[in-house]
Amino acid sequence: MLEYQGLKITWLGHDSFKIKDGKTVIIDPFKIRLSSEKADILLITHEHFDHLSADDIKKVANDKTIAVAPPACKNELSKLKLGGVEYVHPGDKVTLEGISIEAVPAYNLNKFREPGKVFHPKEDGKVGYIVGMKGVRVYHSGDTDAIPEMKGFKADLALLPVSGTYVMTFEEAAQAVKMIGPKAAIPMHYGVIVGSESDAEKFKQIAPCPVHILRPE
Repeated sequence: MLEYQGLKITWLGHDSFKIKDGKTVIIDPFKIRLSSEKADILLITHEHFDHLSADDIKKVANDKTIAVAPPACKNELSKLKLGGVEYVHPGDKVTLEGISIEAVPAYNLNKFREPGKVFHPKEDGKVGYIVGMKGVRVYHSGDTDAIPEMKGFKADLALLPVSGTYVMTFEEAAQAVKMIGPKAAIPMHYGVIVGSESDAEKFKQIAPCPVHILRPE
């Protein structure tokens, strides 16, 4: 767990994080432990199984939890007992429980499932989020490469994938840091499906900002 300017940021493994300061925000729960603590706000970046996991959402959400997700998640989320769902596209902004949430683009430039077809196409409308809590802006990239839009993002803390294959490599994550200019970064998207802690360590060595490598909790 990292305490950053009053926010408590916990890595739950893979792309999943808990951000807490009075209210609790949980992002993309996947293969997490059962928790008695429930999310006030649940953020889902896209519909892939390792980001939208109904079994894991049930561990951290209840009928008071408000979810935010792209429309492609509607079929799965409609089956769950949540307090409501806000469906967003890249560029949308919502405020819930005093927390600002900006949906930003997340897509591949050069990670292909087959020639000419990337794993996360821009036209699908998958998202990352910039979460504003108590004056701190936390960027969770979702599954993305280092895309040009990042030059316009404003964030104090960046949560970035480093494993390659489906998302940016550790070198590309360092490029993303240069575009975004956060005060610190946390690597993610390794240790479960692809990538290892060595990717996080390599990112830490070359990133142009302080990097905090967390242990899954």
